[in-house]
Amino acid sequence: MAKKLSMFFGIVFVLVGLLGFVPNPIVGPNGYFVTNTAHDVVHILVGAILLSLGYLSEHAAKLALYGTGAAYLLLGVLGFVQIGGSGDVMLLEAVHVNHNDNWLHVVLGVVLIVSGLAAKEQHGHVLRSTH
Repeated sequence: MAKKLSMFFGIVFVLVGLLGFVPNPIVGPNGYFVTNTAHDVVHILVGAILLSLGYLSEHAAKLALYGTGAAYLLLGVLGFVQIGGSGDVMLLEAVHVNHNDNWLHVVLGVVLIVSGLAAKEQHGHVLRSTH
């Protein structure tokens, strides 16, 4: 199950990263979620990592979900600390974020970690009926 979840989130991150390069009201320099080129590239790279580790094994997929979730929680907290009252900032002097991004990063962090915790490991065994 972790493999499927990791690959699902990987696809979503890649698509969001690509969406940032197309003018739209959701993601981009003028979007609800403010991004710049570096931010969009990070989404694509995170998606590639989730896809790659999701392809490898259940264990690798769980680690990808936990690690990505922890990183996003940290980014959300750093964003709130760094923004203060201004509303938007260059997080770590590289990626443009606003309050909406910070809330999304915190929510994504929680969702990714909970997904890793909830995913049941599949060992490839076929369950046999005792009847």
